[in-house]
Amino acid sequence: MHPFAHRLLIAALPLSLLGAAVSQANEVELPSTMAWTAYGTNSSGYAQAVAIGNMLQNKYGSSVRILPGDNDVSRMTPLKQGRVDLCACGIASYYGAEGVMMFADRDWGPQPLRVITTSTASFGLSLAVAGDLDVETPADLAGKRIAYIRGDDALNKGTEAYLAFGGLTWDDVERVDYPGYARSFDGIIAGDVDASFTTTVTPPAQQLASSPRGISWPVLDPNDEAGWERMAAVAPYFQPHEVTAGAGGISANNPVPSASYPYPIVVANQDLDDNVAYGLIKAMQENYDDYKDNAPGAVGYALEYQDLQWVVPFHDAVVEYYKEIDVWTDEMQAHQDQLVERQNVLMQAWEQFMQDAPSDADTFTTDWMAARATALTDAGFEPIFE
Repeated sequence: MHPFAHRLLIAALPLSLLGAAVSQANEVELPSTMAWTAYGTNSSGYAQAVAIGNMLQNKYGSSVRILPGDNDVSRMTPLKQGRVDLCACGIASYYGAEGVMMFADRDWGPQPLRVITTSTASFGLSLAVAGDLDVETPADLAGKRIAYIRGDDALNKGTEAYLAFGGLTWDDVERVDYPGYARSFDGIIAGDVDASFTTTVTPPAQQLASSPRGISWPVLDPNDEAGWERMAAVAPYFQPHEVTAGAGGISANNPVPSASYPYPIVVANQDLDDNVAYGLIKAMQENYDDYKDNAPGAVGYALEYQDLQWVVPFHDAVVEYYKEIDVWTDEMQAHQDQLVERQNVLMQAWEQFMQDAPSDADTFTTDWMAARATALTDAGFEPIFE
């Protein structure tokens, strides 16, 4: 089976079947107040959280307070401390669950995160490439100048994943370092670098598209199984995605076969009350029409866009909801069990490591990553991050 074929199973279910199953389900019981963290106030993630919060207030009298955070630490710290119920996070939630990158740190380690829901919208996440280079696929990036953004693990991992799709690594391209993401686009326009990782709808991509160099997006052939396997080995959270919104003329009439991953990823801690987790997923699915048009990208919470075999386990109560509406399969349960087992292996490895962890910060990270890789490998899992 193609690694992403499971996404099609949900879309094939008749709506009548879903409706019949829902009517027998439990009631929504939500607390009178909840607190979430989200991206900054000018982000689509914040706007979506507000739209969902308004629906919960109107339908269930549950008031949602949204705390904007400028970076992954400020969004995830309140969740770690138990001060908020949910984080409408980015892909750093996956790094947190894995205990890697910025989370390979004494203050963090692997987090017991569980997914409530995710949004996958019309845009893609891709390498924006200068339009004057005739780059058609990631393999064409060999020898090109590629931006590396200091301190931004997610963007650099995305770039590495695109290179891997084309059978390339950083060694096959000329790496050009930038202090920030916007500066890298100034660099492409000025002719100092050729590509930088981004979303297809971001303003810097629009600016590049209207510059003399123009813009192009590498095509990822959905049938190139070897390419997708190489990409998944680097960043398993990417999914094939037909992009229908983006700079350079991408539209529903002119789509680009590419890749994406969900944003936001709405996560809670494993110990979030079952009633809250169940109430949230049920409320968001049953009242989808009430908020889907009230924020950019909110359409991405539809059932058909949920990947039920992703890389972070679901909250147990969310699994119960999917069972009730008859979309949960044995294959999905086996996948969920594997993810939970992986999470347990990571948490135990961290607990053991912390009993005698080195005091030097750099040594700490190096030693933890080695201990993590050993624990995962011994349990039959791929470390993915070395």
